[in-house]
Amino acid sequence: MTGTPSILILLPWEPTIRFAFEKLILARFPDVPVRTLSSLAEAAIAIEDADIFMTFGVWVKEDIFGRARKLRWVHAFGTGVDGIIDRPGLASDVIVTSTRGIHGAPLSEMAILHMLALARDYPRSIRAHDTHQWDRFRARVLQGKRAGILGVGLIAEALAPRLHALGMHVVGISRTARDLPGFDSWAPRGDLKTAVADIDFLVLLIPLDETTHHIIDAGVIAAMKPGSYIINIARGGVIDETALAAALHSGHLAGAALDTVQKEPLPATDPLWQAPHLIITPHLGGFYDTYPEDCIDQIYTNIDMYLAGRFADMLNLEARP
Repeated sequence: MTGTPSILILLPWEPTIRFAFEKLILARFPDVPVRTLSSLAEAAIAIEDADIFMTFGVWVKEDIFGRARKLRWVHAFGTGVDGIIDRPGLASDVIVTSTRGIHGAPLSEMAILHMLALARDYPRSIRAHDTHQWDRFRARVLQGKRAGILGVGLIAEALAPRLHALGMHVVGISRTARDLPGFDSWAPRGDLKTAVADIDFLVLLIPLDETTHHIIDAGVIAAMKPGSYIINIARGGVIDETALAAALHSGHLAGAALDTVQKEPLPATDPLWQAPHLIITPHLGGFYDTYPEDCIDQIYTNIDMYLAGRFADMLNLEARP
């Protein structure tokens, strides 16, 4: 490498935590220029002079990469690279990396939170509390139920043993069966309608790409057993939200929980808000107190490799078409 590369960070977090990554990077690389911006509009201008761009792909709502004159590397703070790698303006020689291996615990906790909240209809208890009502009703339990996990990667490998410990039968829905702790059986992803037919809780962990867009469509939802649940902690685009809402209104599904939706933030006027027995959380699964500290070592390593010109040795390299 010649010269000192500049890093542009797009991080629309609240001001008290927005500069967390910038501070950590500067503590290790004080001579590297780092600039953190909170809006995509600002980043679209500043990216013209950036060598390195770091963000979460879900925040890149438009193709800003065509304006990047010097860009050599884009790093996704999350596991997903949709919004980055699928943008036509991103030059083919730009390196793309992601953050992996730290999401197992927090996203497992989010999945279990949603499963328990749905099974025990916790929103009903909260509404009763807010109106000072003693509303006593029978809940469902997770023990003995079948949980299907669509998308068996590192997060699923963390989630499966936790669900198994709760007494659930855990089914991995994947192209290939593997010997992994916590999984009791496997079902083929290629025959998804059959795979979901006896599932009580379907947890979506599959990445979003051209092959998985609306993979959970009206046909797959109809193939699920009456009274079952869907939990999406992957990407909004993997599920047909219109079909989901219809299944909730009809009562075919007992409930659903979405930590991510196709359009974020979800407009206040979106009819999805009115779907019954639906819990919507604003993409909170991986948004937790020590996130920057948990993934900074991967960023440090990649900056070291980048500065040394050892691009092939960078961690979590994404294949470019």
